[in-house]
Amino acid sequence: MSKIDARAKSIQETLHNAKYGIDYYQREYKWETKNIKELLEDLETKFSDNYDVGHEPREVENYDNYFLGSVVISNKEGKKSIIDGQQRLTSLTLLLIYLHNIQKDRMGRTVNVSELIFSEKYGNKDFNLFVEERMEGMEVLFNEIPFEFENHEVESVRNIGARFEDIKAYFPEELKGDALPYFIDWLLHKVTLVHIEANNQDDAYTIFETMNDRGLSLSPTDMLKGYLLANIKNDDQKLKANDLWKKRILELVEFDKAEEIDFFKHWFRAKYAETLRERSKGKENKDFEKVATSFHKWVRDNKKNLQLNTSNDYYEFVAKHFDFYAKQYGRILDATWDYTEGLEHIYYNAHNNFTHQYHLLLSPLKVTDSEEIVDRKMNMVAYFIDMWIVNRFISYSTLNYSAISYTMYNLTKEIRNKDLDELIDILKKHLKSSNIDAIKDFKMHQQNKKYVHYLLARLTHHIEVESGIDSKFETYVTKESKNPFQIEHIWANKYERYSELFDHESEFTEYRNRVGGLLLLPKRINQSYGDAEYQVKLKQYFGQNLLAKSLHKDCYESNPSFNRYRREKNLSFKPHSEFGKEDLDERQKLYADIAKDIWNLDKLDVLKTN
Repeated sequence: MSKIDARAKSIQETLHNAKYGIDYYQREYKWETKNIKELLEDLETKFSDNYDVGHEPREVENYDNYFLGSVVISNKEGKKSIIDGQQRLTSLTLLLIYLHNIQKDRMGRTVNVSELIFSEKYGNKDFNLFVEERMEGMEVLFNEIPFEFENHEVESVRNIGARFEDIKAYFPEELKGDALPYFIDWLLHKVTLVHIEANNQDDAYTIFETMNDRGLSLSPTDMLKGYLLANIKNDDQKLKANDLWKKRILELVEFDKAEEIDFFKHWFRAKYAETLRERSKGKENKDFEKVATSFHKWVRDNKKNLQLNTSNDYYEFVAKHFDFYAKQYGRILDATWDYTEGLEHIYYNAHNNFTHQYHLLLSPLKVTDSEEIVDRKMNMVAYFIDMWIVNRFISYSTLNYSAISYTMYNLTKEIRNKDLDELIDILKKHLKSSNIDAIKDFKMHQQNKKYVHYLLARLTHHIEVESGIDSKFETYVTKESKNPFQIEHIWANKYERYSELFDHESEFTEYRNRVGGLLLLPKRINQSYGDAEYQVKLKQYFGQNLLAKSLHKDCYESNPSFNRYRREKNLSFKPHSEFGKEDLDERQKLYADIAKDIWNLDKLDVLKTN
């Protein structure tokens, strides 16, 4: 093997005026929403540990470094090809494009990142991470040009568009203000990658294979298993524990390879973690952070707190506790991936990418709980989370990981091992200030579109189910469909049609975005009739979902189930032959009343007994 060079490089050193190709066998970009969320959460957490509003820009040089992993590169005759690490570099490039775009209209100090995204030579501009089939998609993102990513024939291009939307949705609000140039400086100069570079592709690929050979490296799960089994002295018990371990781990990795790691992180946070690091510079990681990165070491260091004293304790830990919580975690994953009657709120929360859900759901469970009690507890907690999320976004409060993690970790401890009566009291206490009525003033803006879409999907699905219609929530939120649902403005974006109602166009725009003036429609219908007059739209609405159809007078004819539902719940559904300002206000109130039928504290009492 020829000479191998390995050294740490900053993002600036990695991407500035550099050119990388990607080998054909690993060209697809596969990252999912959860990967983007984890990246942004990790970056924000590490940066926030160092940043202070009183800092001068030069003080960023003294901030802690953050290691982002390694990349394997072949360098043949000056042409660099990424053998391993393209997922991370592609995601970083998307983040840099986002940071470039949000600085365009920014007042004050900005940080130029364009040369990390592309380089220009003799008038030709090429992206530094160069894959021919992706270029069009990257260019439209950089130049902020509308583009149909969803139906693109290339999987990587579809994913690039979707992950860029994730970055827009989950980039922390706290970093968009005065902290932004500090964050970008830190990202470019203090976030590092280890470059492992070989002079030919064969050597680079050998390194890649060696690094990924499961037989040559032990995962944290392997090391935890080894520690636990080594302390079981009875051979029969050790054999049973080993077989049980393999069975449960295989069940988890059938969902996703990462789930074996994620399970232990959530289990230990749910049942054992006590301490949480303070959010200020120089503070040490505590239980909740340690179990996320090195749970195998944490168990060994905390064996007394876990009551691991005798050989039988270790056996019981695997045969009883591990077995029970791995099984329940698998059931949670089932409900996360597939809409499950009775556990549907788990699916809703997963749709909102609420990663705290898993340890919250496991926390109140006890190994002595029957399956019926387990389901009631999980239902109550999942419903609580759903209602809590809705209350946050309708009041325009952030759901960023760092902003809510302290609250969620403390709640995890508070509900740990609680019976049904104690659990419901705690959950109600945390929802006592909830105000679903705030939907009366809720409107869409650039940062909350995904939550507006979610709210409209829940309202639509709920009234259809209550009216006896075979309705599926997934239909309204999936992005995989060739004709996905989009947010429809009942008022076309034509100020001149409504100028007599508003003194300024900005007032019209604000009112037009109020949730009472919004619906969900299939993309093709939405695009075909988006600018049409209301009378033209109204005819189309009658052929759509019930929330849209209810604007039309014919919806109230020969529709006994719907009419019964609206009378029983005292909901002010009515046809709207015109749709002016008062009509929009009436729909806004209607939406708030439907929401109160979905999200209210009485539902917790129902879930406690059903």
